[in-house]
Amino acid sequence: MRFGKKGKLSPRYIGPYHIAKRIDNVAYELELPRELTVHPVFHISMLKKCIGDHSLILPTESIMIKDNLSYEEIPVQILDRQVRRLRMKDVASVKVFWRNQFVEEATWEAEEDMKERYPHLFESGGNAD
Repeated sequence: MRFGKKGKLSPRYIGPYHIAKRIDNVAYELELPRELTVHPVFHISMLKKCIGDHSLILPTESIMIKDNLSYEEIPVQILDRQVRRLRMKDVASVKVFWRNQFVEEATWEAEEDMKERYPHLFESGGNAD
């Protein structure tokens, strides 16, 4: 089941959860934990068969889901840095590795914004120069 934030930082799926019952050909009711305050019936297109690869499973406790079913993604480290020339201006970017994400899902963010929001990433060797 896809869940939480939209976009490239969203967890791919949470679970696995057992199917409590089949509602009809395309709808299933799941056995969800109480802290997930969502309706337990889902269309089959929102579900993914559990393939047994535990590295793909994200437990709901580890991503600290808020009451509004969102969560805050936390940067772990800076993997790389680049400077792009745009007309008359240089723009510095950093490649950020986020908690609960795979390394392949690291994103390029504006260095200035990241320094302002997460200064601890740039202290004593946090930068990959």
